[in-house]
Amino acid sequence: MTSHDPWPVDPKTVCVFCGSRSGARRTYDQAAQDVGQLLGVSGFALIYGGGRTGLMGSVADAALAAGGRVVGVIPDHLTGVEIAHAGLTELIVVGSMHERKAIMASRGDAFLALPGGVGTFEEFFEILTWSVLGLHPKPIAVFNVDGYYDTMRGMLDMAVREDFFGARFRDSIRFLESLDDFRTWLRRDVHAMPDLDPERFDRA
Repeated sequence: MTSHDPWPVDPKTVCVFCGSRSGARRTYDQAAQDVGQLLGVSGFALIYGGGRTGLMGSVADAALAAGGRVVGVIPDHLTGVEIAHAGLTELIVVGSMHERKAIMASRGDAFLALPGGVGTFEEFFEILTWSVLGLHPKPIAVFNVDGYYDTMRGMLDMAVREDFFGARFRDSIRFLESLDDFRTWLRRDVHAMPDLDPERFDRA
């Protein structure tokens, strides 16, 4: 991926959920690097779980290398397990997972899930649930690297067919298949978002 001039956007922060492992395929790590680099060179900030290993470390390192602002949020008890990233623009150490997610949700203007495990799934579905409940109108996307989230997409489609999930909420989730899709999502959805009151999340 080549760099380009930053877009003329108001500062926006993208919250990225992803694995603290790199996964079995090289394409997962490459996608994390590409996402981080594009955020950095395009003038977006990144907020994420604060680790320096796996996809978490890759997306953060790439954003930093591209000149981006990177904020990490990590619970104190995970600073050893996930190995907190010491080179971030800002590292916030909190007392619990609940605090971590609340800060990430409040400070993020949009949410992206890269490949990851059950922690990534849990964070993604909580943010999606808050959207369904009307607690925020922020854009939500999934980077479906090598079809990693095909099964999730099928599960959501099944929930719509069986009348457990509204079609309009399902349609609001952007499944991104390429870096070009991610770039388009940033331009069309994230760039257009108005500034929101972070205290909206206090009701969640």
